Amino acid sequence: MKLWSGRFEKNTDKLVDSLNASISYDQRMYEEDITGSMAHAAMLGAQGIIPQSEADLIVKTLGEILEDCRAGKIEFTEENEDIHMNVEVLLTERIGAAGKRLHTARSRNDQVAVDLKMYLRNEIGDLQEKVKKLISAICDKAQLHLESIMPGYTHLQRAQPSTFAHYTMAYAEMLTRDLGRLSDCKARLNQCPLGSGAMGGTTYPIDRFMTAKALGFDKPTENSIDGVSDRDYVLELASALSILMMHLSRFSEEIILWASYEFGFISLDDAYATGSSIMPQKKNPDIAELVRGKTGRVYGDLMGLLTVMKGLPLAYNKDMQEDKEAIFDAVDTVSLCLDVFTPMYETMTVRVDKLRRAAAEGFINATDCADYLVKQGMPFRDAYTCVGKLVHYCIEQGKTLETLSLDEYHAVSPVFDEGMYQAIDLMTCLKGRMVPGGPAPEMVQKHIDHTRAAIK
Repeated sequence: MKLWSGRFEKNTDKLVDSLNASISYDQRMYEEDITGSMAHAAMLGAQGIIPQSEADLIVKTLGEILEDCRAGKIEFTEENEDIHMNVEVLLTERIGAAGKRLHTARSRNDQVAVDLKMYLRNEIGDLQEKVKKLISAICDKAQLHLESIMPGYTHLQRAQPSTFAHYTMAYAEMLTRDLGRLSDCKARLNQCPLGSGAMGGTTYPIDRFMTAKALGFDKPTENSIDGVSDRDYVLELASALSILMMHLSRFSEEIILWASYEFGFISLDDAYATGSSIMPQKKNPDIAELVRGKTGRVYGDLMGLLTVMKGLPLAYNKDMQEDKEAIFDAVDTVSLCLDVFTPMYETMTVRVDKLRRAAAEGFINATDCADYLVKQGMPFRDAYTCVGKLVHYCIEQGKTLETLSLDEYHAVSPVFDEGMYQAIDLMTCLKGRMVPGGPAPEMVQKHIDHTRAAIK
């Protein structure tokens, strides 16, 4: 018999039970559900709403149930629909009528809201630690490659001088913003909905501040209707995770390109690559490809959640039961991707020789060549045109700017002199970019130091 079956004269259809039940996925919140119930029972006793002796018994028995759940001794059933009913039935089986008092001044609507907030709050903390670990790995490898010159790209065309450190610290910066988004989400969700009831609060003299404090929330929610119908925190987390996955996907794309024979910038450790069933020479970047592919899955979770919530009137509606599978999947997917991506990155080998060769062949010092003319007094647009002609000439002759003779430079402009060769040396170009955020080793070192401090 269902705990809510009082006004019903017949049992629900078995297919309805299957559709209605959520225990298959919300059982992962057993710890939060039991902890929340312990805080609620303690408050009921403190307020004299139920006898203190029964409140103490409920809290004690719930603690025992929690230990049994952790030990794998409890089997939840679909008959009891969800984690809330399963726990309440277990409690009542153990202590009888006293267990039936637990749900006083509470609804499953505010109960599931507090469970989900507590669960996601914990998951956000775990995800933040994993993001920090990846950022730290990026900083560690960048530290080794402050002067490993490589071409920077725009439009996937070689553009200007960079270093492996400068290039990859861009991803550290993206991930640092992801940490901020996760922190913002965690802060905004940290208001306790317990005490909102079904949607209109309760006539019992409950102490919402007591339960909020006991469960680690900053304060109770301000409106009981919003308290049970708000899922902004789920949407915000799914959005933050989607942006995080977008960053991992872009990083994966770089790694896939860099690991190719055409680039050859990096070599993946054998433990984080796979082979082909038919081509013995293959070493495939499958981990990076899977992370790139799973990004679409997390996007789908976000779109599913937005679609569920878009047309719901206040307050709670059963549609909102669909929130958990999507956000659980998004959290699980991002967590797994971070777990695998970080050691893949840590163990890959950077091919400094390949980076330097690519830098030497792409005219990435062309802007510096133009800047040299500007410093001699030529307007930038005229300098730009002169260097464009030089690059065209180099392509036709199979040369680089470094290998042109001074006579060849003078054929374009008499302003060039011997000092130009030092000006377009790649290391000179690199170290001259001393602007904050630029690729000069000193500037990248400051970025690394700042990032390390930020993630502490």
